Amino acid sequence: MPLIVPGLNPTSTSSSNTQQEWMTKLMGKKITDSGASDNLSFAKTELPKEHRIVEPGAMLSQDHNPDRYV
Repeated sequence: MPLIVPGLNPTSTSSSNTQQEWMTKLMGKKITDSGASDNLSFAKTELPKEHRIVEPGAMLSQDHNPDRYV
């Protein structure tokens, strides 16, 4: 399931590096509610305070959040 992390703006070089770091941490892993991250899963507790997880086919709202770049 895709993860949208606030503050990631693909037009900025520093944000691009941050986006690449998150992709490396999350690609191919399942998000879990408990435990620590390993090579197959990533713990929700290690995500930024403000985050949202978008499941495939889920509808997205267009609510205003100036800290989020989609």
